Amino acid sequence: MIKEYSENSTAARFVMHSGNKLFGGHGLSNPAPYPINTFVYNKGTAQQVTIDEIVYTMPKGCILPLVSNQHFRFEHPETLTAWQFNREFYCIVEHDTEVGCVGFLFYGIRHPMFILLNEQETEEMLHLEKVFSNEMALKDNYQGEMLRTLLKRVIIKATRMAKAQCESYMEFPHEKMDIIRRFSLLLEGSFKEQHEVKYYAAALNKSPKTLSNVFSLLKQPAPSVIIRNRIVLEAKRYLHYTEKSAKEIAFDLGFESPAHFSKFFKAYTGTNVSDFKNQR
Repeated sequence: MIKEYSENSTAARFVMHSGNKLFGGHGLSNPAPYPINTFVYNKGTAQQVTIDEIVYTMPKGCILPLVSNQHFRFEHPETLTAWQFNREFYCIVEHDTEVGCVGFLFYGIRHPMFILLNEQETEEMLHLEKVFSNEMALKDNYQGEMLRTLLKRVIIKATRMAKAQCESYMEFPHEKMDIIRRFSLLLEGSFKEQHEVKYYAAALNKSPKTLSNVFSLLKQPAPSVIIRNRIVLEAKRYLHYTEKSAKEIAFDLGFESPAHFSKFFKAYTGTNVSDFKNQR
């Protein structure tokens, strides 16, 4: 089952999948006409999920948040329920960042994030699924607002559960943990042009040393490592899912030359660009 709600005036889109054997995300190989975030709820047993060609085990009874540029496929998609929405449908930036489309679930400390549900939470999620399904069948002036209200409920509950399951959020002050989220958000929008820690530190009103010390305190990789890993991930996505040449990728990712990009890629993956592309 695939049910969709849309608003022509705002370009808002909300899609619900249930029992869809073809459900998946195509990332750069076949990008959606609009960026879309996804919540996947696994009602069945544990199964494999492949995200950007890395295989993970998705536990039973859990929620997995995914962002628009990820390529993903599931072992048993027919056992899943998924809700997908774009920024125009639901995104709170200034007023409620923690439960918006730039919040903790999408730009937090751990990815992928498998949020485990207890028995009571499972019952509530199954109830919410039924309410969503019933609401998707209605066509009136209140439908959009009701769907947003239901989605916000899912996001708030998932955020609470995820934070309770994250040791760092239990141990350190909220304001320090929010630096991670804000850094991740900045990185996602700027990593193709900005490769240096000093840019992100300045944007966060920190010195590079202070920013690195915060990440060290929170037991996270250094900002320089996170920046490097994000560039490597995007390079791999291009190589896996597009026909772009090394020269085109180097340009897209902000490198001075194809040679500089090739040297960078080999240094941090242990594989030449051409060899990696031939492994597809």
